[in-house]
Amino acid sequence: MAPLQNFVLLVLLTITLGLVTEAAQKHQAIPSEKEKNELERQLKAINKPAIKSFKTEQGDIFDCIEIHKQLAFDHPLLKNHSMKPTTVPEWITSNNIPGKVDSLLLLPDGINCPDGTVIVKRTTMQDLLHAQRLKSMGFNGPRHFLTEKNNTDGTGQYYVATVNYGPKSFTGVKGHLNLWEPQVSQDQISLAFIAVAGGPKERFASIFVGWMVNPSLYHFSQDHVRLYTYWNIEGSNPGCYDITCPGFVQVSKNIPLGSFLQPLSVYNGSQYDIDLTLYQDRVKGDWWFAYNHENVGYWPASLFKAARFENRANYASWGGQVYSPLIEKTPEMGSGHWPSEGLGKAAYVNDIRIIDGMGNFLYPEPYSLKEHETSAKCYRAMYVHENRDPWVRALYYGGPAGCIG
Repeated sequence: MAPLQNFVLLVLLTITLGLVTEAAQKHQAIPSEKEKNELERQLKAINKPAIKSFKTEQGDIFDCIEIHKQLAFDHPLLKNHSMKPTTVPEWITSNNIPGKVDSLLLLPDGINCPDGTVIVKRTTMQDLLHAQRLKSMGFNGPRHFLTEKNNTDGTGQYYVATVNYGPKSFTGVKGHLNLWEPQVSQDQISLAFIAVAGGPKERFASIFVGWMVNPSLYHFSQDHVRLYTYWNIEGSNPGCYDITCPGFVQVSKNIPLGSFLQPLSVYNGSQYDIDLTLYQDRVKGDWWFAYNHENVGYWPASLFKAARFENRANYASWGGQVYSPLIEKTPEMGSGHWPSEGLGKAAYVNDIRIIDGMGNFLYPEPYSLKEHETSAKCYRAMYVHENRDPWVRALYYGGPAGCIG
């Protein structure tokens, strides 16, 4: 029963930290001794013993954890998993150079984990307090990209500007996300993503990967752009970022989730992007995340059996999303400029592709991708397709701050 008890504890952590809600809502509040003890107990369950640890100038601590002792394996469903995919799309295989990461830096020089370990960002008590503060305001994670509800739900304002694919069966997606640093307040969020989803409505499952500016989740970062993942199952899993609950199995010792990304694009200047892929192991059903051609880790198929998401996805999306409390005007999305300004000024996702049932990367038919905007008055999406790379399938998206929808 111990693994199940540990899992229940960690799931409860993602749902609520009721003991500290009041303290978390007040910037200067200090948790009581009882609250602090409870937080420390939860942190001990989340943070596994490290072989080596490193602290960055930004205040982050990264731990090298033995690969088979990471948090993921506290989940009672994640037993006896191999650490390598059975089937890998040829495009990744032919480009993957073990141990090499793209020039877009994730870690400072000198951080190097030993073989047999993975690198993870350490969770702190302040992380828990800040995350609970945001949750208490009503933000529980990225809003589903297929949602047609009003952008305001009583807890905050949500806006998306995307291009969507489906419903149609496929086994993966990829795209290059242009890197920007949108300005946000302490309680606002601006993010860019690629995502896959599927399953019945009552158990709809989704996986997001991309970059995010979220001072409440990454409280050391100020406005720094962070690499993030998020997965959710409606009516079951309450939603989980990175490795803050059991589920995502890290395999890379070079690419930690939650790390900040650099360099960033400059308006009317140099442009930078990251190449992200979500693909399914066609034999096992596991969902893998690759960053710039290197496998970061995977979500085992066993997590999604209740959602029937282990049997391919039905929907995909690429674009941006923002969140803001009702009492504030909305933040910037993407570069903070309209899509019509084009390359060098507007944020983009290019080289949009899907992976078919045989593991082949294909450009979707132009008519199969549909723009989706919560409010064109606030943020816009402009789908483009040309006859030459990299704009065969691409999206410009975003908009300035200050909208009242």
